Amino acid sequence: MIRQLSIFNYALIDRVELNLSEGLTILTGETGAGKSVMMGAISLLMGERADSKVLANREGKAVIEGVFDSVASSMKEILEANDLDWNDGQIIVRREISANGRSRAFINDTPVTLPLLTEVAGGLVDIHSQHSNRLLSKPEYQLSIIDSIADNAELLADYKNDFSRFVVLRNKIKKLRDAMEKSRENRELRAFQLEQLTKINPKKGELEEVEKDYDILSDADDLRSRINQAAYLLSSGDTCALSMIGDAGASIDGIDFSLFEISGDNIQPGLMERLRNVYIELKDIGDTLTRIASGIESDPIRLAKADVRLKDLYEAIKRFKVQDYDALVDLYSSLKDECGGGDEKTGELNALEAEARKLGETLKEKAERISVTREAAARRFEETLTSDARPLGLKNLRFSVNLSKGKLTPDGKDSVEFLCAFNKNQPLMPLAQTASGGEMARLTLCIKAITANKLKLPTVIFDEIDTGVSGDIADRMGSMMADIAAGMQVFAITHLPQVAVKGKSHLLVYKHDEGDRTVSHVKALDNEQRIREIARMLSGKQINEAALSNAKALLEG
Repeated sequence: MIRQLSIFNYALIDRVELNLSEGLTILTGETGAGKSVMMGAISLLMGERADSKVLANREGKAVIEGVFDSVASSMKEILEANDLDWNDGQIIVRREISANGRSRAFINDTPVTLPLLTEVAGGLVDIHSQHSNRLLSKPEYQLSIIDSIADNAELLADYKNDFSRFVVLRNKIKKLRDAMEKSRENRELRAFQLEQLTKINPKKGELEEVEKDYDILSDADDLRSRINQAAYLLSSGDTCALSMIGDAGASIDGIDFSLFEISGDNIQPGLMERLRNVYIELKDIGDTLTRIASGIESDPIRLAKADVRLKDLYEAIKRFKVQDYDALVDLYSSLKDECGGGDEKTGELNALEAEARKLGETLKEKAERISVTREAAARRFEETLTSDARPLGLKNLRFSVNLSKGKLTPDGKDSVEFLCAFNKNQPLMPLAQTASGGEMARLTLCIKAITANKLKLPTVIFDEIDTGVSGDIADRMGSMMADIAAGMQVFAITHLPQVAVKGKSHLLVYKHDEGDRTVSHVKALDNEQRIREIARMLSGKQINEAALSNAKALLEG
């Protein structure tokens, strides 16, 4: 419940500090006094977006703080999961809005995000206004009502846990199938590439050999002629190099060259030996050239084959987008290894699919159990709501809960639709299509009365939910709010004295001018002040003795 509420520098409010109690607390005040300002401040604690326009004094910041105690132990798990302190069931929520529009949120003095604030505050306060009536028309909200009546919390939690696992499994299966399909497509591509490379059958070092053969065969005649010419000049004929070296040796044979000096140095001995070495080297070169020339043959067929092979290998390097011929050979080798293996993921997929089938059957069984409880709860709800709502001026109300089954969802397999008719000659129709604002408000109050304790909300705020009713119906609605407040903290903003007298405590929102400003205040009323406020609600600003007596009688009643 909200134990303390502080509002500072917000809209028409300079400062308000309230100590609040359990039971039904009434908030009243003239139109425009600032009740909506109060609700706006509380909505900020619930995670609503902030606007710097709400600052009363733009030199400072707006601060709204709520102290909640007797918080449900289920909130502890949320706080600890987000590294927030759990102060023995007390939670302090604060919002700060600066003049530049920046908003900050705190839980137990720790900065938090708005989504987290909304999640936490949603378990602390339930605000219901006229605008919230449209919630009742939403199928998901209608289903939550049936589940609360059916006490399905544990069944749903167990089902949702399995459904989450099922979704994870389905996602795994999909990803694995996609990967296997992609792998299959890759294998097909690889197999095609292997087929093409197998036709080419590249071998290590082959390109270099083919290039060499091509170079020789393409110039065979010229190469052979030139090499033979060189061999002839070196070692064949009377005027070849070897013949002349032999003649030179014969000419100087027997000369003592030690007798001669050139440039001051003795001529090195062994000139004949050097000539003999040159002769041997040139002869060897000539023999080598002759052997080479004898091995060169013109072969147009071999040349054509080499030409075709070179083109095939060059084209393969380009087609398979590899860096060089060695990379092409490596690709060929790797493709043979890859395409030789099987698909090892098939076993994993089969196991996942089997697990998903088993879990799917479990989900169907659990969803069916939930459906049974919902069916029973729906019939009880129809009877209870009709019984509670008819005394609120809806004497001809007929109400039905239509449950239909479909595919599995996170909430089971049921979809729900509330059908009602408010007149005898009217067929049952969806709630949103037939209920007026006042009828919707009364139905909502009845539903809150039925579900409040089951939803285990510590605080409920009714913001003028009684709009459009009066007299005995207003009295009955006030009694219903008081009954709800027997088990939780309830706030009711109202303009009806019949509702206002039902409260355990009473807050008055009022405003007055202070210099060049209009300021709103909130004060707790004692019994005498409360009598006067009820009298004002009965008669307006001119409060007479009759109004005071009537107000006192209403309060005593």
